Amino acid sequence: MDQGNNSRVAEFVLLGLSSSWELQYFFFVLFNFLYITIVLGNLLIVLTVVSEPALHTPMYIMLSNLSVLDVFLATYATPKMMHDFLHEPKTISFAGCMAQIFLLHVFAGGEMLLLVAMAYDRYVAICKPLHYATIMNLCKCTCLVVGSWVTGVMHSLSQLAFTVNLPFCGPNIVDSYYCDLTLVIKLACTDTYIPEVLMLLDSGLMGVISFLLLLISYTVILVTVRRHSSVGMAKARNTLTAHIIVVILFFGPCIFIYAWPFSNFPVNKVLSVFSTVFTPILNPIIYTLRNKEVKSAMHKLKTRYVSSRLLSHCLSQDHNC
Repeated sequence: MDQGNNSRVAEFVLLGLSSSWELQYFFFVLFNFLYITIVLGNLLIVLTVVSEPALHTPMYIMLSNLSVLDVFLATYATPKMMHDFLHEPKTISFAGCMAQIFLLHVFAGGEMLLLVAMAYDRYVAICKPLHYATIMNLCKCTCLVVGSWVTGVMHSLSQLAFTVNLPFCGPNIVDSYYCDLTLVIKLACTDTYIPEVLMLLDSGLMGVISFLLLLISYTVILVTVRRHSSVGMAKARNTLTAHIIVVILFFGPCIFIYAWPFSNFPVNKVLSVFSTVFTPILNPIIYTLRNKEVKSAMHKLKTRYVSSRLLSHCLSQDHNC
């Protein structure tokens, strides 16, 4: 308990994913591998898009921003979780807990809206191809991307505003590997009905509107694609499939968790891990394996890197190359 303020705990205790040391050692190795893969895979996409002029289009600019969000989404809690696998007790300061809540809602909210922007981009490209260059110009693309980030920040601030001022005087045990807002609110030493309703209205409304917009967009796109059988539409169908898979992976766990927001089911931990670890690692795999342009750009990037290394080696050895 914070001696300077008897109404607020100084730290929270996280129960983590498991109490078994054998499992925790296994998880430490597993999540270290997954986290490194997430960071390297998504940064490779960002580097590929930035370095290849042919990919400086709205679709790939949004894809690179999705990769950045995925890296951040995996980083807000995963390093702390890996540290806790090897240490006891698993504690986090009050400020650190609030920071986790803030960062989670910034990145998750931003990604939610970015997926809507990507769906709009595909809608214009497939349903109004002749007007695509005019409608989805660089200015509008920038506005959509920046708007996703800004809305994510505003959404997170609204969630944090009513949480940080709640009186937390104990207990301070959170049955998760990170500060889950739905669990933290329940620890407040006051009636949490109003904060719970505000949280549901904020996150729930944002999630439902985003999901409905995605559902409408992809329904219209699928109807348009089915009416055409050209090579261009076949390519659009492949891109569309990748987008839909990403949407299902992202919204599926969120919908389940927020359907029963204040009930702590054991499966919630698994779904949280899926959202923050497995979805960010699957996104680059889905987009790169199903996208010839990205794979081609990555091959060019690799070729340039190998050539520059060979040239540097030749110059350092003073060979006549």
